[in-house]
Amino acid sequence: MRVLIADDHPLFRDGLRSLLEARGIDVIGEAANGREAVELARQLKPDIVLMDLTMPEVDGLAATRILATELPEVKVVVLTASDDEADLFEAIKSGAYGYLLKNLETDEFFRALEAVQAGVPVFTPRLARHVLKEFGRGEVRRTEETTLTERERELLELLVQGVTSNRELAQRLFISENTVKYHLRNIMSKLHLENRAQVIAYALRTGLVRTHQNGPAT
Repeated sequence: MRVLIADDHPLFRDGLRSLLEARGIDVIGEAANGREAVELARQLKPDIVLMDLTMPEVDGLAATRILATELPEVKVVVLTASDDEADLFEAIKSGAYGYLLKNLETDEFFRALEAVQAGVPVFTPRLARHVLKEFGRGEVRRTEETTLTERERELLELLVQGVTSNRELAQRLFISENTVKYHLRNIMSKLHLENRAQVIAYALRTGLVRTHQNGPAT
């Protein structure tokens, strides 16, 4: 896994580099702002860019939009202190493959990176649940949404709670991984969306799935 770090705080970059390299991850570059992040990504073609949001010259959202357009094979994961749902939605709209908070537990952080490397979008579960609760009272407006089956809605609930790997989804729903893929394809087709990140963002924004007062089981 080849990673580029983009953050305007040198101490944070140094600490993150040490943490990643201790796990055998190749940190191929560091950027202090969005402009540098874009330039280095163009040159180095990393697998993942860990992108802060608030940076000088070019901010993280603008840099993410550029990379999503120019280098769609590079997965941008926002790594930020902001738990503002507006930032989450803007990051996803900009093309981010994930959204993680800097206070994430170390093991959870590395599991998220492994998921991204495997092609699975990631979001900090606590933030996802918070946003879902805020938007869960919204009314369903698109007719396509009413055609989702109960199983598809159950899968959506798990996605927005942060369960994003096919294996764990299959275990939680007592179905096969192939069946998970089948349901995901159906959901994306019915909602006219292209990937899991868009599905999660849409579900959070519209309150498409039910909320749980006590949160998901752990």
